[in-house]
Amino acid sequence: MVEIKAETNDTFRFELRSADGIILLQSVPYPSKEHIKRTINALNPAVYKSLFFERKTDYEGKFLFHLKNAERELIGKSGVFESEAGMENGIKHLKKRIADLPADLTAL
Repeated sequence: MVEIKAETNDTFRFELRSADGIILLQSVPYPSKEHIKRTINALNPAVYKSLFFERKTDYEGKFLFHLKNAERELIGKSGVFESEAGMENGIKHLKKRIADLPADLTAL
């Protein structure tokens, strides 16, 4: 499931959720819903291989990842995970969710 939320009057974010409602990815702020729709539509099987998952550790030793496009621009961030295996599982679930997205999300 993809959910678009207004953050302020001039910025929006989207969330990709698992089938059971867990947030897999929260986007960076975007200036418009149209920009978000273009970004989400770009997460399709044709460009899927060019997505880049940057694995990170926070200052408390917990794990998270950033999703970047082919130009290495940040698309969104995960939540924190207690273990590296948990983070890898989160990446796996996000990849599956992206692969299951409809081809055209202009109806959002």
